[in-house]
Amino acid sequence: MFDKGRSGKKLLRIKITAEVEGVRNDYTITYSRRGARNEAVGRAYVSADAPEDRKAGAERFTAVVKALTGREPRIIEKSNGKIDVECGRGHLDGFRRYAELADAIEKWLEETSR
Repeated sequence: MFDKGRSGKKLLRIKITAEVEGVRNDYTITYSRRGARNEAVGRAYVSADAPEDRKAGAERFTAVVKALTGREPRIIEKSNGKIDVECGRGHLDGFRRYAELADAIEKWLEETSR
């Protein structure tokens, strides 16, 4: 669940396997601390060959995150056609409701706080 980024900062990776609309997929949200306020920000990257597949994949992924946390993540469509999904602290708090994730999230928040 923990990893180190290129800058040496500790990252939190949450891996989810889900089936939405008959499509089974593995998703990974990578949380890091960012900015002057040290905010917890999670990103997931949606990959597919065709732009319409990326958009559908992003919609399925946002449905999974909303079902698990009660909050819909932000979809960021980049000029190069790639799609990122961004989750904030509210989503992280939603994931903490699950016993499988709660301890790891709490440990990461403590170790990365200022």
